[in-house]
Amino acid sequence: MLTTVDTSRPPTRRRGALKLHNTLQGWSFILPNFIGFGILTLVPVIMLFYYSLTEWNAFGKATFVGLENFSRLLGDSSFWTALYNTGYYSVFHIPLTLAAALGLALLLNTGIKGRGFFRTAAFFPYITSIVAIAVVWNQIFSPEYGPINQALRFFGIADLPGWTASAQWSMPAVIIVGVWREMGYYMLLLLAGLQTIPAQLYEAAKVDGASAWQRFRNVTIPGLRPTLFFVTVMLTIGSLKVFDLILVMTNGGPGNSTLVLSQFIYRKGFEENQFGYASSSAVVLFFICLSITLLQYFWNRRQEK
Repeated sequence: MLTTVDTSRPPTRRRGALKLHNTLQGWSFILPNFIGFGILTLVPVIMLFYYSLTEWNAFGKATFVGLENFSRLLGDSSFWTALYNTGYYSVFHIPLTLAAALGLALLLNTGIKGRGFFRTAAFFPYITSIVAIAVVWNQIFSPEYGPINQALRFFGIADLPGWTASAQWSMPAVIIVGVWREMGYYMLLLLAGLQTIPAQLYEAAKVDGASAWQRFRNVTIPGLRPTLFFVTVMLTIGSLKVFDLILVMTNGGPGNSTLVLSQFIYRKGFEENQFGYASSSAVVLFFICLSITLLQYFWNRRQEK
């Protein structure tokens, strides 16, 4: 029986048509996401850069003022206070949260009983209402009736912290709550990273006589490096743009002791209707996040070589 071969279309042309078909099919899947990203993210970001160069109160036409908003930031003491507080929060919140999350991940990666319950309990604060968290922790930090100060009083400490009612202790209180709230989320990410490390590496290290610390340093940390990089970047960005926790716990007070850049932007934009000035502050925050992220990226690449 003779078979006929379709020679009406050259093989190269058929391959090109198939490639075009696959390309169009792929674009059909990702195009809705790109459209959403463009409308909801890309366009607002471009408008942000434009409005940072204008004076605009959300009504009427924006007046172009060039770099006047940025020069105004240099002389704004509230902006520098917010920048300092953002750095203060980040410098303590990032390593403490990372250490707590890594410690929990290492502990719950073992075969202890009830580890499923403890994983859920550690993650639960992250999905709890931020308002409920603020109300409960403000009661815990109450200078007069809170259990923390009562315990300190029991141990004979006379000079008790004022916590959220004190300009000196308000930021440490917010950092404690931030670490407690977020460590469970990052614990899950690190736990997933730990479970990708082959068990044979630990067995080989034990055979070679490596101690627990040596196994952690030479097996766990290198195996976790990609996850640690991702967690550190996300944790850094989240710390720099912290907003909701401080808003509901202290509202930037007492005074401006817990005022951070995100709340400064919110106040200038939505409370004082200075959207151009608020946009310039947001641009500064954007470049701070971008610069630190790039530094982390290049440092991580250098460590991998």
